This record gives sequence, structure tokens and C-alpha cells, in this order.
Amino acid sequence: MPLSNATNQALFLLIFANLLASFSDVSLKVLNGEVPTFQYVFIRQLFSVILLLPLWLKLPKAVRMQGGCRINFLRAQFILMGSGCAMIAVTHLTLATANAMFYVGPILMLPLSVILLKEKLNSTKVIATLIGFIGVVIVLRPEQFHWAAIAGLGSALSMGVGNVLIKRLPNDQHIVATLFWTGVMTLPLALALAIPQWSTIEWHHIGWIMVINLLVLGYHALVVVAYRKAPANQIALAEYSGLIFVTAFGVMWFDEIPDILTLIGIALIVIPIMPIRWTKWLPRSQQKQVETI
Repeated sequence: MPLSNATNQALFLLIFANLLASFSDVSLKVLNGEVPTFQYVFIRQLFSVILLLPLWLKLPKAVRMQGGCRINFLRAQFILMGSGCAMIAVTHLTLATANAMFYVGPILMLPLSVILLKEKLNSTKVIATLIGFIGVVIVLRPEQFHWAAIAGLGSALSMGVGNVLIKRLPNDQHIVATLFWTGVMTLPLALALAIPQWSTIEWHHIGWIMVINLLVLGYHALVVVAYRKAPANQIALAEYSGLIFVTAFGVMWFDEIPDILTLIGIALIVIPIMPIRWTKWLPRSQQKQVETI
């Protein structure tokens, strides 16, 4: 069945969101773990709240409290833990390997969307997800396993649940209110976790954290819009696009040249996206075969 305009728009937004997230990972790599994990998360989220505060104050009073709900609070805590885990993974793994762990998130989102949102899956999505999971296993093979990969898996689970919970938020909830309250709700726990390891940092660290904050804020805004436009199980595979970006950036800027098995794994992760975007160029008979898989 051809995808609707709303679904195509959601796919485009999600791919662009992952480009921003890839630049965020590059910036995080440059930090090189020089800022304690939850101190970094607290400062980043504080910048986010400060940046959004003027926009939030301009909202009508009735709209400002949107996002201050239990579901968004729960989502904020998952985002907090996912951000901390992501920093650990990006710092200690190559960009391609770390993001291979992050892309377990879209794989988890498919069953989560069935359990939490009662969405229906078709065989195409199930097969594509299994192929993507095989690709992740190939990228992260046992002889190259690093403890930071566990943090990557934790980030994937946290972000996957956070994205699925977006569908539980009211459709008319304002994006600025959602992002503002998400940031506010992460601050208490982030500060509590940061205090034991708080240390003095330099101004260039602050600069990089501000850049990361802007990129992550853009990512979350686009993700909220994308997942409101289409069911999670129709667009989750577009999350894999970021793996292409970070692999290219790793080669260009960090000399992280992937070996042949890693490339094969990445290909298996990316290939499931292709029928979604390219079936319109296939002969009509082949389009029908793809649609009925």
C-alpha cells in the first residue's frame, strides 16, 4: 500500500532529526568524556530550559501547563537516563558501533508500539526489523564487545520507550510546552546524580554542551512532530538513517574506518528502509509483490 503524504512527511522529518542527532554525537565525541556524565546532562538540560523559557512564557496561560503531566514526566526520566548512557557509549566506542547500539531502539519500538499503543504490525515490518537486528549483531560481534555497549543498549531502550510514549501525549499539546516541561522534569534527578562527581570544567566544554543542546533540542522537536504524523510502526525504521551519517562522520573526522563485517552489518540495518522509499521506481508488478510480503 502506498504511503500517505503524512507518513512521507514524518519519514523526512525523522531522517532530518537523525542528521541533527549525528552532529550531536560528533560534538559529544569531541568532549571525550572530559565532563562527568550527569554533570554534562544537567548542564545541557538547564540550557534547554533557559532557551525555551521565553518561548514558553509567550504561550497562552492555558497552554503553558501542557506537558506537565505524568506521561511526560515518565518520558523525561527515560530521556535523562538515555542521554547519560549515550554519552558513555559515544565516548568509549566508535561512532558507528555506538549508534549500532542506539538503533536497537527502533527495533524495540515495534513490539513496544504493539504492547503500549495496540498498533498493528504487518509481515514486512517484522521481517525488516529482524534483518536490522541481525545487522546490529554483526556490527557488535563478541570479539569487539566493550562494556560501553551495555550503555548503548540502555540508551536505545530508554529512547525507544520515550518515543513510544509520545503517542500517549494529547495530539493538540504544544511542542514548546512539551519540550519545556520535559527539560524541567529532568533537572532534579540529573542534579542529584551529578553532585557526587561534580568537577570544574572549562569554557570550551560549556560551548560544546550548548551546541549539543541545540542539536538535541532540534532532534526531539522533530521526533515529536514526526511521531504525531504517523503510527510508530510505519516510520520507526527511518531512525536507521542516522547510522549512515555517523559512519561517514567517523571516517571523515575521527579516522574510524569500519571493516567489511561492520559494513555488512550496517547494510543489513539500512536495507530494510529501501522498500519504503524506493518502491515507486519498481515495475507495478514488483510493487505489488513488495506490498504483499
